[in-house]
Amino acid sequence: MRGEQLQKAALLARVLVRTTIARYQINGQVNPRSLKFKKNIHGKPELDWDEDQFQCASRLQFNISHTSSLILCGVTVDSPIGVDLEEKQRKLKNNILAFARRYFTPLEVKFLSSISDPGVQHQHFVKLWTLKESYVKALGRGFSGLPFRMFTIQFSTAEKGDSCPSGEKNNVGEITVKSLEDANSFGSNWQFALLELAGSHYAAICMEKDEAVEGEVPTPMKLTVRKTVPYVRDELISGPDAVVISGLT
Repeated sequence: MRGEQLQKAALLARVLVRTTIARYQINGQVNPRSLKFKKNIHGKPELDWDEDQFQCASRLQFNISHTSSLILCGVTVDSPIGVDLEEKQRKLKNNILAFARRYFTPLEVKFLSSISDPGVQHQHFVKLWTLKESYVKALGRGFSGLPFRMFTIQFSTAEKGDSCPSGEKNNVGEITVKSLEDANSFGSNWQFALLELAGSHYAAICMEKDEAVEGEVPTPMKLTVRKTVPYVRDELISGPDAVVISGLT
């Protein structure tokens, strides 16, 4: 890997994954150095546990994303997870709408086209991209396995139950995904969270919902957010440093 910054980022990402997963007490303390990894057929990293040694450890799942200045690692128990991290001021080589037409669905392009303010348009583009990336990573397929044009990210409003691609209304609601392969499929097994980190990044989290008991609503996503420099600093984040954005408003 060429470049000191790239080497440092790769090293920090690996250390963050190992130290974060090692937090979980499974049959005693887990040494970060003992963790082993494998990849699925689409290249998504997964834990490769010795089932005899760690009987419950296979329940842990993780995903990672990083930019030039921030690394995000998400860990769940039982539920598949995908995370993506993007700089709010992410630069694009092409015009936003030209880029969107290449990768997004017609409904999403229509929404972006309706925004006259270039700054707001750019903001919504980055949010949409981040959410879509987290979804394909949660599925374990990645961008090459599931092109972004094959599904639409939608925002269902709380008052009327209708939906739009990304917050055309300001009602608090739920972010959902609709497959274009099946018009009746809304990806009901998945839930999303959108966060603003350090005032400079958007982070999207997609994870499988807990199975609901008949007649009961699935458990909402519960997040514990930590700001970590491995072996140097670790603090629980709350308040404006980690704001969950309920929709793409």
